[in-house]
Amino acid sequence: MRVISLFFFSFFVLTNVMYSSSVQACTRVVYKGPESTVITARSMDWKTEINANLWVFPKGIQRNGEIGPLSVKWTSKYGSVIATAWDIATADGLNEKGLVANILWLVESEYPKFNPNEAKQGMSISLWAQYILDNFATVDEAVSYLKDEPFVIVSDYIPGSEKFTTLHLSVSDAQGDNAIFEYINGKLVIHHDPSYVVMTNSPVFEQQLALNEYWKGIPGTIMLPGTNRAADRFVRASYYIQAIPQTNDVRTSTASVFSVIRNCSVPFGISSETEPNISSTRWRAVSDHKNLVYFFETVLTPNTFWVNLKEFDLSEKGKVLKLSLDNFATYSGKANSSFKPSAPFKFLGI
Repeated sequence: MRVISLFFFSFFVLTNVMYSSSVQACTRVVYKGPESTVITARSMDWKTEINANLWVFPKGIQRNGEIGPLSVKWTSKYGSVIATAWDIATADGLNEKGLVANILWLVESEYPKFNPNEAKQGMSISLWAQYILDNFATVDEAVSYLKDEPFVIVSDYIPGSEKFTTLHLSVSDAQGDNAIFEYINGKLVIHHDPSYVVMTNSPVFEQQLALNEYWKGIPGTIMLPGTNRAADRFVRASYYIQAIPQTNDVRTSTASVFSVIRNCSVPFGISSETEPNISSTRWRAVSDHKNLVYFFETVLTPNTFWVNLKEFDLSEKGKVLKLSLDNFATYSGKANSSFKPSAPFKFLGI
């Protein structure tokens, strides 16, 4: 018993040291059920209000990396529905091929240095997720193209703050494949495997996997870590996403996935000066890859609503549409008809 106690004490000290850095918290989890049922859920946790609106982008939009003359340029191949952060960046989204992109905070991120006098093109980090949704139909496509780092991700401070933007990116597809993209010590690290169904914040993904491996030896029905720390949320999400019913019934599977991401959320109003990595959940998104349905809920409105991507005109003749969530706008059920034509928002440049 003394050996076990010492082990748990050592493990407790280690995890406290590893998670004492100042980060914002989010969780992302992927459910894979029978008959090609794949559902990705994420929570957006932030210490202050992070305004989000939903947008629908048709294919054929011309974009650039917003970093000046060396900006990478492209025309979107696929339409998508996305959630923004302050209408300056894509935080989350689903495209018409069933590909999902989510950005989460990772304080250990360190991006390559961008030299405007060199030939290599760059792209503002505000477009990272949108670039994925615009250009790829599967995780394998994204990994195959991006592994050679064809451009530099360029980051900057969040407007009006002293917080430098440090993110990692998760991508999941309709086949159940998964990849995690992180920039560590200035180099792109890609973790690509269908089994990578959970991602939270610090530490880097490789260490998240190692910590979760320890908890696999302790049955979840006996004990699960219950704090709001990133490592504990990773373990709970990993256990519950396997424990919920494996079904192709959309109502049941969606409800089950929502219950998992809510279990890994941080109660609204909770924050800690001594634990800066604990931040209130502001909103949650759930993407049904197979049926192309995007569910959304914010903590300050009483309803969950959804949009069916199949019912939008995502052709090059389609319009950019916006669903405003300003002033606690409340929607219920399918909200396709509540989207209004709008000029697209401006991605934050450098």
